[in-house]
Amino acid sequence: MPEINSVTNPRSPFENLGATPVRPSATPGSAGTASGELSRSVRFLSVKGRSGPLLPPFESIIGRDERVRIVDTDLSPWRMICSLQMRGPSGSGAIGTGWLVGPRTVLTAGHCVFSTSFFGGWAATIDVIPGRNGSGPAAESEPFGRVTSTSFSSVDRWQSNEDADYDIGCIHLAEPIGETVGWFPIGVRPAEQLEGFQVNISGYPGDRGNGTAQFHGNNRIVQVSERRLFYEVDTFGGQSGAPVWIYENDDTTRPLAVGVHAYGTGGTPATLGITANSAPRITPDVLALVTEWVAQDGGWPSP
Repeated sequence: MPEINSVTNPRSPFENLGATPVRPSATPGSAGTASGELSRSVRFLSVKGRSGPLLPPFESIIGRDERVRIVDTDLSPWRMICSLQMRGPSGSGAIGTGWLVGPRTVLTAGHCVFSTSFFGGWAATIDVIPGRNGSGPAAESEPFGRVTSTSFSSVDRWQSNEDADYDIGCIHLAEPIGETVGWFPIGVRPAEQLEGFQVNISGYPGDRGNGTAQFHGNNRIVQVSERRLFYEVDTFGGQSGAPVWIYENDDTTRPLAVGVHAYGTGGTPATLGITANSAPRITPDVLALVTEWVAQDGGWPSP
């Protein structure tokens, strides 16, 4: 598997990472201190385990919108998912989604922090709004406030070639907002386990709520390549950077993120013969890189 390294934007206080290998099996998660109340949305909407046999037509749900709005965004895991408002050096704006993987670290798509088409390079600033719930008064729609960042990292193979297989980015925060809202654990799982597994995706699409309302979708993973997951979950622009997570057992309090949503059907190679949306996978080297990004931001608290 090719070696990958971190690159950071010029305004970031962080140095570029070397190729020091770190090989954790999974990162720790946290539900945060905000509330221990169970989310009804999780119990009724989330999927877990494997689906039935994978039979054509694979595109049966693509085009028919089955996403559901999340209204209890102040509860876990929805509050770990963030609306992103990105601005380029010229003032151009875009919307996206990110999610906490540590107290001060937000994972997202690489094109949300670095894009020649959106920003002409690195984003200038990104507002991170955990658990955003609509466009009303901030006291109601932004239950955990917002944090503005100018420090970003991505994968060298994304920054140099904008290769879809490496479309992963990171936003470094000055405030430990994850201690309040919590963060997702991420882990590496083999292709034979992931193919056919039921998967969840939740983020902030532009077509419904204009990037201010969180929508969740679920379905199965239909194919797994060395670097990407392909699934039948409905998504739209603005959900780029959303977490792709599974539940490995019946406990919906323990999500495990296995990918970073980044592409609609247009990003799926025609040679695969499927109609699906996709995400770069969490592979061992990606997990190691995320671990180093979190370490740059102060690391995870001791158990």
